[in-house]
Amino acid sequence: MIIIGAMAISCSDNTTKKIATWPGVTPPVAEKKVYERTIHGDTVVDNYYWMNDYFKKGPDSAEVIAYLEAENNYTAAMMKDTEKLQEKLFNEMKGRIKEKDESVPYFKNGYYYYRRTEEGKQYYKFCRKKGSLDAPEEILLDVDDMAEGYAYYAAGGFSVSPDNKLLSFGVDTISRREYTIYVKNLETGALLMDKIDRTTGNAIWGNDNKTLFYTAKNPATLLSEKIRRYTLGLGTTGDVAVYEEKDNTNYIGVGKSKNGKHIMIYSGGTLSSEVYILDADQPNGTFKVFQPRTKEVLYSVTALADKFLILTNDGAKNFKVMECPLDKTTKEHWKEFIPHRDDVLVSDIDEFKDYIVISERKNGLTQMAIRSLRDGTQHYLNFGEAAYTVYPSTNVEYDTDMVRYGYTSLVTPSSTYDYNMNTKERTLKKQQEVVGGYDAENYITERLSAIAADGTQIPISLVYKKGFSKNGKSPLLLYGYGSYGMSMDPVFNSSRLSLLDRGFAYAIAHIRGGEEMGRQWYDDGKMMNKKNTFTDFIDCAKYLISGKLTSSEHLYAQGGSAGGLLMGTVINMAPELWNGVIAQVPFVDVVNTMLDETIPLTTNEYDEWGNPNDKAAYEYMKSYSPYENIEAKEYPNLLVTTGLHDSQVQYFEPAKWVAKLREVKKDDQVVLFKTDMEYGHGGASGRFDYLKDVALNYAFLFKLEGIKE
Repeated sequence: MIIIGAMAISCSDNTTKKIATWPGVTPPVAEKKVYERTIHGDTVVDNYYWMNDYFKKGPDSAEVIAYLEAENNYTAAMMKDTEKLQEKLFNEMKGRIKEKDESVPYFKNGYYYYRRTEEGKQYYKFCRKKGSLDAPEEILLDVDDMAEGYAYYAAGGFSVSPDNKLLSFGVDTISRREYTIYVKNLETGALLMDKIDRTTGNAIWGNDNKTLFYTAKNPATLLSEKIRRYTLGLGTTGDVAVYEEKDNTNYIGVGKSKNGKHIMIYSGGTLSSEVYILDADQPNGTFKVFQPRTKEVLYSVTALADKFLILTNDGAKNFKVMECPLDKTTKEHWKEFIPHRDDVLVSDIDEFKDYIVISERKNGLTQMAIRSLRDGTQHYLNFGEAAYTVYPSTNVEYDTDMVRYGYTSLVTPSSTYDYNMNTKERTLKKQQEVVGGYDAENYITERLSAIAADGTQIPISLVYKKGFSKNGKSPLLLYGYGSYGMSMDPVFNSSRLSLLDRGFAYAIAHIRGGEEMGRQWYDDGKMMNKKNTFTDFIDCAKYLISGKLTSSEHLYAQGGSAGGLLMGTVINMAPELWNGVIAQVPFVDVVNTMLDETIPLTTNEYDEWGNPNDKAAYEYMKSYSPYENIEAKEYPNLLVTTGLHDSQVQYFEPAKWVAKLREVKKDDQVVLFKTDMEYGHGGASGRFDYLKDVALNYAFLFKLEGIKE
């Protein structure tokens, strides 16, 4: 029984919950313009297809902006009573960040490199010192100054030439992940005249100190299609393609072996990959294929002094490691180096002169193995928490016994360690400082396991503050992703303390489609198995409710990008489970996007979602695509966010979704939609500005829970 006047609701579990008070503001109503899509004999009417028009600069482009601005005004009006709370949350979260800080220096080719931040500044200085940390500081890039006057500014791909005299770097000022590469003379401080547009931002130096290899982007689709070689000082005559990818389902990139001897081109998709290799001392030479691509075989290459190691899934679901001579790289010369194991996923190899560090996953947790190349002995690093994340950190030196790794958990701030692989001694170099004080003993993390409908156990990582009541009356935010084989490992986030300290629990559902439990975990959550991702998340929610960790009146969900697809699907499949949902840059118009090859990334995604030009794939993705499956029923409260310049998930997907939801749904729950008119997929570029979005998200949750402070 709902009693609006008293602002309380009698819930099924006999809890009493406050109802958020929303202003009586009328939401925007998007115009409907009939557009028909017909494929495989199936005709679908899309009344909001016209919203795709902004970047096409068609007749509706001005109307698109007007609609997005109207939605922004509506969201601002509906959340106006939380403005002071949002400001408080922003200052609270910003106050935990150490403003004047410095990264742990790493040593490369005679110099220590590091970044440092200054009080009140959004960005950082990229610096180095020669030979010793006591040497004078050299500021290579002052990104704080470089970013002046830009609403968005991303600098990356920093690469110093082998002679230490030149620095290449990429800059994106639009937020569409399309970078311009510049080169700076570190002796004079001047930028060279050389400038390379429309790249991924990373450049690799040949050993002649004048040749750069980079990945070029197609300006229309933003796909990476060519590797080019650029010779400094020659302009366009010195800019030539050395590799062109013909398979538009593959991503490509270029890198350099840690020992500095090889330039490597990598081409890979979901199902197959290929590597090309070149002597770094001969940058004008011809790349040679390492091993021709084979259907449904992935491989990557690590260069040692006397051989290559190959990480591959050829006959090995969870990957194995092979070896081959430096001059005989094709498959017939491969020999087993580390065998396949059914219960261990090998995810990466980090090479050193006398050791390799093997990144693995077992029982849903990350682990690191240290293997001696001198005698073949191996040992693991040990950790004492139920749910944690460990990973190799910045390791750029080849001839060293030290490996640097990062460690964190839901209660342990990010920590950087140096580990001596010979003596087995570890040294804590730095732990993230939480300004104002933080005591991990005040928080509890657990590892839980839900049972999916098909009997599969789904891990859940959980954190809450001591005093959290497991009586079904406490609020809980459940986060999920479940795509691309990306594992959502438990990590510390100081901003999350503002949620936990106000009585929320936070949980991560390690659903299929990620790779937490091995490669099969990924395969079981993609293509024609994609619905497992959604039902896993729903089953995790039901498990948390059945265990009295929360109830549907206090349960919230959050996900972004492909995790936004998850949000859109689960509210179609089980809307009754959630009181509120936050969908960030959500991929919710699956069929239309996958049918449009002019949209960035579409063809790269065929092996993830399927190609809708195939009838079976079309029918399957149409059966779960959030936009296609909105029904005339009740939905939970929604906060949807996007960026106008998003190149990964275009702004029009959530815009269309919100418009159709408002048209069709049968309830009085709110749907709020906010478009950042200056940013893209990753949000704000400054180290503080993104907290405004976090503050809005938290204020939305707190408003639904009746939390005002």
